[in-house]
Amino acid sequence: MIMPSSREPIAAIATPQGKGGIGIIRISGSEIESFCIGFLGRIPKPRVATFSPFLDGNGSAIDTGIALYFPSPCSFTGEDILELQAHGGRLILDLLLERALEIGARIARPGEFSERAFLNDKIDLLQAEGIADLIEATTVRAARSARKVIQGDFSLLVNDLVGQLTELRAYIEASIDFSEEEIDFLSDGVVTNRLVDLEQKVHGVLSTARQGNLLREGMTLVIAGKPNSGKSSLLNYFAKKDAAIVTSQAGTTRDVLRETIEIDGMPVNIVDTAGLRYSEDPVEQEGMRRARHEINLADRILWLVDASEPDRNQIDEPTISKRSNVTRIRNKIDLNGEPPALENTTAGTEISLSVKSGEGMDLLYQHLKDSIGYNDQAEDVFIARRRHVNALNQAGVSIRAALTQFPVPELIAEELRQAQQCLSEITGVFTTDDLLGKIFSSFCVGK
Repeated sequence: MIMPSSREPIAAIATPQGKGGIGIIRISGSEIESFCIGFLGRIPKPRVATFSPFLDGNGSAIDTGIALYFPSPCSFTGEDILELQAHGGRLILDLLLERALEIGARIARPGEFSERAFLNDKIDLLQAEGIADLIEATTVRAARSARKVIQGDFSLLVNDLVGQLTELRAYIEASIDFSEEEIDFLSDGVVTNRLVDLEQKVHGVLSTARQGNLLREGMTLVIAGKPNSGKSSLLNYFAKKDAAIVTSQAGTTRDVLRETIEIDGMPVNIVDTAGLRYSEDPVEQEGMRRARHEINLADRILWLVDASEPDRNQIDEPTISKRSNVTRIRNKIDLNGEPPALENTTAGTEISLSVKSGEGMDLLYQHLKDSIGYNDQAEDVFIARRRHVNALNQAGVSIRAALTQFPVPELIAEELRQAQQCLSEITGVFTTDDLLGKIFSSFCVGK
């Protein structure tokens, strides 16, 4: 069981490092009135912006700005909060933070404000993660989807599933308690129908969560192939800029180049690699070693070949040839007059295109979305993490297992208990200190 917040005063700079018009110091915990007096010389009216000098220990002004005081429990963390909006110079913020420590606060850990909000039942674990995901969002669609989580859309779906599981467990456990009455609670098909309905609902939420996970994590796309097949040109096409040097000389790319783009709202991390061939050049050999390392980490590999040179079209690289996540790209069809095409064969997908002219690139974009299961037309998608997807998937497995346990109510009830526990871990109703520590430690300081 997670213990409630200790309410020990914590303080942090809540705005990014650097110069800016406004910088914010946030203080949360118990006895925040003493911080109000220490900084302002008085306790300001709650939830009203107060223009005031911010005082040091000698009563001299460190800066002048806006103070906001939120008494418990009507605050983000559920504790007393004092927020100081000062000028955004680094020195000023450091002096204000030092003053907060002098009065009695300690520096907050990463994510500790959100952690306290969770521990004080102001938000659930999903909403806390949604805050971090909104801050880290790299696409407009991801930001909107994270906002849905903060508003509680995802939590409502999970809580509804938990409620239905709880009700069904109570019904089944009643059949165990009244077994001596010789009433067969499982023979009328009610439990079976409700289990089937529950499984379908979990699958629906799981499908949405998978889309949300793609919005958050996207895909890692590695461009590989022999020298002069057009790898760097493809990277430049994706990035819409000259990110890589393109020349007719083989072996130009010797290191790993990275760019991040979005395809219909899905972030894609593109990795361009050195051409794979035999070489005695130690620098080129190191580039190829790094290329093979990136290939092992890829969600999808684009193996480029030169369509104008048929004798170079074989994938003879051991790192690539036996993988199922390889798409073969026949580039430079503008040189031989071929039409753009996509063909699915027993060896995998092959796309004929021209990076130079752009012919067939629409086929590649759609293939990338299809290969990872991304639906850009899906509505009401909320941002989701891999742990949410795993928990929903495991809950579905347990519900399916319950359908195979008839007519033994004890076994059915146990499978439903496990399904309920998986779902409760998503919102944090049932969780461990280790999981909480891992989640909140990834947040930024001051949030």
